Amino acid sequence: MSDNELALMAHLMRRAGFGATTRELAEMTEQGYEAVVNDILQPEQFPEVEDDLVQRYYDGMNENPVVAAGIWIYRMVNTRRPLEEKMALFWHHVFATANNKSNHITSTTVQINMFRRLGMSNFREILMQLSRDPAMLFFLDNNENHKGEPNENYGRELLELFSMGVGNYSEDDIKMAARAFTGWTFTQPIPIYTQGRYPSSFVYDEEDHDDSVKTFQGETGRFNGEDIIDIIVKQPATARFLSRHLYNFFVADEPQVPSWNETAPQDPAAVDALVDAYTESGGDVRAMLRVLFNSDFFKDARFARMKSPAELVASVIKLVGTYKFPETVSWT
Repeated sequence: MSDNELALMAHLMRRAGFGATTRELAEMTEQGYEAVVNDILQPEQFPEVEDDLVQRYYDGMNENPVVAAGIWIYRMVNTRRPLEEKMALFWHHVFATANNKSNHITSTTVQINMFRRLGMSNFREILMQLSRDPAMLFFLDNNENHKGEPNENYGRELLELFSMGVGNYSEDDIKMAARAFTGWTFTQPIPIYTQGRYPSSFVYDEEDHDDSVKTFQGETGRFNGEDIIDIIVKQPATARFLSRHLYNFFVADEPQVPSWNETAPQDPAAVDALVDAYTESGGDVRAMLRVLFNSDFFKDARFARMKSPAELVASVIKLVGTYKFPETVSWT
């Protein structure tokens, strides 16, 4: 194998995962780049990471967000499904929530599990489950979005930060989206004391839903939340917005998201290729990633983006190699 082949494989594993050891890179290079990409895109063929050991040492993880974050790092380092964990991190980055508002780490971990499970599926399904996720519903106040008293927080962020981007919708669209999502709420979990934290679940309150006629993105009907998402995912702006997010996360650093309506992508042809993959596949994220990882624009973009703190920590721990069992380290 050549040094360039090894370097390309290392680049792939840094972006599609959290790095790889020298031995792992050598084995994958012998397998071939396209074959490795195919394996990465089909994580279900590999066993899930076993976290029994780390949970044994950190009993009570459901009560402690720091421990829960540490267990996620453990998964990033030990998984044989690196892209599955990377996509969970990607969606956590795009669909930002914070445990410090809910103070309910169980809902946060359930959300991360959802990102892990659906991360490479169809964008419509991802948005649908996001809109039913208790952590998101609470974080963006949709539990306070009632018939006759709409709360626009989730409707606004769904359009601005989660799907279409600034400049591709109107204030009336926000209002209509908010009304469409009235009645989308969640169950109150069992009180923390003395039971501990239990998960919440999605509830649709039909009596609290505004069933009046709405006009959204030029279409008119008695829209519910599902209808809004169906309209969103077929918009060209949505394909471009998601494509630019994928480019920014996996290929090269882009300007900050709020400027995207005014600042063109640094590689318009690359974004166009991802848009085409979205359109041709009907919004299939796995199809977009296949185009991305096999492209020249990805292969040539080595050292073109800064790692996030989570990526940096996980990749360093993986390279150090002392992460599978608590042990004493001597510095003498």
